[in-house]
Amino acid sequence: MTTSRSKTAELDMARALIREFPAAAARVIEAAGDADAAELLSQEPPQRVSAILRHLAADRACSLLVSLPAEIVREVLAREVPNRAAAWVARLDAEDRERCLQTLDAALADELRELADYPPDTAGRLMDPRVTTFTPDATVTAVVRRLRRFRDRRIGEIFLVDPEGRLSGVVTLQEVVLAEPGTPLADLVQSMPPSVSALASRDEVCQTFEDQQLSRLPVVDFDGRLLGVVHAREIVQAVQEESLASTLTMVGASGEERALSPATFAIRKRQPWLQINLLTAFLAAAVVGAFEGLIAAIPALAVLLPVVAGQSGNTGAQALAVTVRGLALREVRVRHWRRVVGKEALAGFGNGVAVALTTSIAVFVWSGSLGLASIIGSSMVISMTLAGLAGATVPMVLTALRQDPAQSSSIILTTVTDVVGFASFLGIATLLAKLI
Repeated sequence: MTTSRSKTAELDMARALIREFPAAAARVIEAAGDADAAELLSQEPPQRVSAILRHLAADRACSLLVSLPAEIVREVLAREVPNRAAAWVARLDAEDRERCLQTLDAALADELRELADYPPDTAGRLMDPRVTTFTPDATVTAVVRRLRRFRDRRIGEIFLVDPEGRLSGVVTLQEVVLAEPGTPLADLVQSMPPSVSALASRDEVCQTFEDQQLSRLPVVDFDGRLLGVVHAREIVQAVQEESLASTLTMVGASGEERALSPATFAIRKRQPWLQINLLTAFLAAAVVGAFEGLIAAIPALAVLLPVVAGQSGNTGAQALAVTVRGLALREVRVRHWRRVVGKEALAGFGNGVAVALTTSIAVFVWSGSLGLASIIGSSMVISMTLAGLAGATVPMVLTALRQDPAQSSSIILTTVTDVVGFASFLGIATLLAKLI
């Protein structure tokens, strides 16, 4: 009974404050239950409801917004500045969002949808807008009482915002639990948390997580208002999905394709790159065709061509895979290209020398020709060195051009390694033909 009377008194006080002191009324409503607060606001004109919602924490404002009658929601969203209205709308789940937007004129609804929809691979797209926030003057008692309503959420940190919704601090749940009940949150704040803009790229978000060793990263708008948080698990999932997509795009398949996708979808997505691959295959064939007379005179060269092309292709693929992985995990950036390319070229040279010795011995035993063994050995060193260099260069160049480094890079690399392998082998054979 006492509790019921206390709640009634608080709501009566809020009614008295709403007209003249919306900020003070908002603090009372903040501590009230959703049903009581929604009932109270439903009895007020839209302009006063807007004033109250602006002084509430964003997640609290959103939970009340969806509880209000449709006519009040329409007036509130129409009266509010677009950026703030869009921020409220962006925090809602898909069903509540559409229900609110359907109350508006079509033009305004489209405007808010556009503002609430962030570009792919940005912090705004990765964030969870359902972040629990409090004002700095909220007490530990009020915080604990409110947090008990969120049994379905994992809360590690509590973010503080000023009356305008700007991020002003963070307090760990442990500090709240250990503090005295009447302590305001402002007394527990030690520093401002790191944050990122809603339009920050996924690379920037990953770098901030790595530098700051965070579990959650606040996302703010251009005015510093808190929009949501990015969880570390979302970044891990995004990187995993990108890695899986890269295995497909490297060979010209679509990152959207699945094992059970319709055959028509697979044909439509793969065909353009297969046509491009056909053109590059003709380029490699043209190199071989330029030495047609030499091959006709020395048929053994035709037998050994796939050996050179295969080894250079494998070397390039190894360098490509390591470089793409390094770029995806941000182990290297474009500015490291000299070190990466130099390392892969040196690795290709070292492996080329080792493979060349084995190949030369095998060819000499097979053909009895010291000249043929020397030709394929020299060609193997050159082609594998250049293949390693190309395998590192292709994804670096694509990244520098702001393209996906994995996008069909293996098709480009295969062309390079085939052309280099054939040209080096047949070119050296032309110079040393008298030794065969």
